[in-house]
Amino acid sequence: MNERAVAFDNVFNFRDLGGYRAADGRTVRWGRLFRADDLCRLDDADLARFGELGIRTVVDLRRPGEVAQSGRIRPAAYTYLHAHVVHPDWPVVTEFASAEDRVAYLVERYLEMAEAGGEAIGLALRTVADPAAAPVVFHCVAGKDRTGLVAAFTLYSLGVSEDDVADDYALSELAEEGNWSWYAARHPDGDPRRRWERYT
Repeated sequence: MNERAVAFDNVFNFRDLGGYRAADGRTVRWGRLFRADDLCRLDDADLARFGELGIRTVVDLRRPGEVAQSGRIRPAAYTYLHAHVVHPDWPVVTEFASAEDRVAYLVERYLEMAEAGGEAIGLALRTVADPAAAPVVFHCVAGKDRTGLVAAFTLYSLGVSEDDVADDYALSELAEEGNWSWYAARHPDGDPRRRWERYT
């Protein structure tokens, strides 16, 4: 996908947040902070690769219903934290009249998540800031929206430029097709891109 990506067979948006230029000329360290899509999909081969990363802490940002429906990453030598990012259901929009309309829709949704899900986002950020927790990975379903907010807050807090924060967010687009194809193959009824938003 890109130079930050960590390749797995069943997880498509797993990447290292290291290497970004931060405040005072420093650089975010590689191998300490990762973002991902749904880690419950890791099979035996994927779990072996995951273990090589030395992850100490997994922060799961999904709703309780999503965890109940899909399960969670299998237990191993790491701490598991469920930080449910509460947010209203997203209004269904089948298409947008323009790119500007899509951006406005997402901005409104992300503001809702930041407000309603502030407690869980705060827990995730405190965990990321704890040196004893590293290496840390945080994830949701697609690894784009809830995970994107936590990644953006983290990088911005470290002094990473807004352009680099935006570029990191955009990398999730490259993983979308593999992610949704995986779900479509296992959930032929309905659009998997919206199934997760209906979980409570």
